[in-house]
Amino acid sequence: DVEGETDDDEPPAEPEPAAESEETEAAREDSGTVVGEMETSDAVVADAVATVAGVKVTPAVRALARKLKVDLAAVAPSGKGGVVTRADVESAARSPAPSGPAPSRPAAAAPPSRPAPAAAPRIPPSGEWEPIRGTRRTMARIMSESHAQVVPTSIMDDADIHRWSYGQDITVRLLRSLWAGARAEPGLNAWYDGEQNLRMVHKGMDVGMAVDTEDGLFVAALRDVHSSSATDLRGQIDRLRNNVVNRSIPPEDLKDYTIMLSNFGVFAGRYATPIIAPPCVSIVAAGKLRHEVVPVLGGFEVHRTIPLSLTFDHRAVTGGEAARFLKAMIEDLGLPE
Repeated sequence: DVEGETDDDEPPAEPEPAAESEETEAAREDSGTVVGEMETSDAVVADAVATVAGVKVTPAVRALARKLKVDLAAVAPSGKGGVVTRADVESAARSPAPSGPAPSRPAAAAPPSRPAPAAAPRIPPSGEWEPIRGTRRTMARIMSESHAQVVPTSIMDDADIHRWSYGQDITVRLLRSLWAGARAEPGLNAWYDGEQNLRMVHKGMDVGMAVDTEDGLFVAALRDVHSSSATDLRGQIDRLRNNVVNRSIPPEDLKDYTIMLSNFGVFAGRYATPIIAPPCVSIVAAGKLRHEVVPVLGGFEVHRTIPLSLTFDHRAVTGGEAARFLKAMIEDLGLPE
């Protein structure tokens, strides 16, 4: 006999059954519980699949899609039998699928085009630039300084001059009323230095009177108004006006006035907000005389009135001081003479 060969007459040995794994044995040993034996199985119990709007999905996956705000109809199913899985929903949430093309709609007809308006023809300027010199240049400088330095405030009222005797000089009466106002409130007949925060209240009154000319505005000083008679004041007014018109006014007559007056009413206008020239703190402007209906005891009368506008520098003058100054002016102008 050859070693290793089997006897043909003996049946071949049957293989022994394979030994079960330790894990399986352990699992079976663990199948007993407190309440009894529990059947075990390697098969997974599948969740019930429902069809919603043509999509096969389990309730758990549908709830997940609702939470992640994923449209199930737009998710490509990868599960068995076309079921949308949890992984499909999570993938769609991370990378939303592009929405399909919107249904085409006929384009709205464009509104009929209108021809653009023709550009207006360019008209060349009818004048020429010219330099500002002399009086107008000085006026521009003073007004700019006033705008930059002064804090102006204006109040207005009317003076009833019905009781005036015949032949009264309006400008002279206005000058006299300025001094009446200064006696009541001296602070408006003053200078103010904003940089040094200093004020000078004047004991006398020199009035800077605005004189209008073709070349610009002059402000000429009428001296010692507080102590001058009506005749003296009229003489000063005429002399200054002639000197301004003839361009013969001396420089000293164009400065150092303590308060200002503008009688613009000889032309037109009722009220104004006149400009103060520093260092003065106030200016009074008189408008055009008017006839007003005034209630009196037993009826109405028509009186002549002068509109008055007082501008003051609120850095140096209070509103109460300005109002009392204007009240004193109105009372003085109400006297017969």
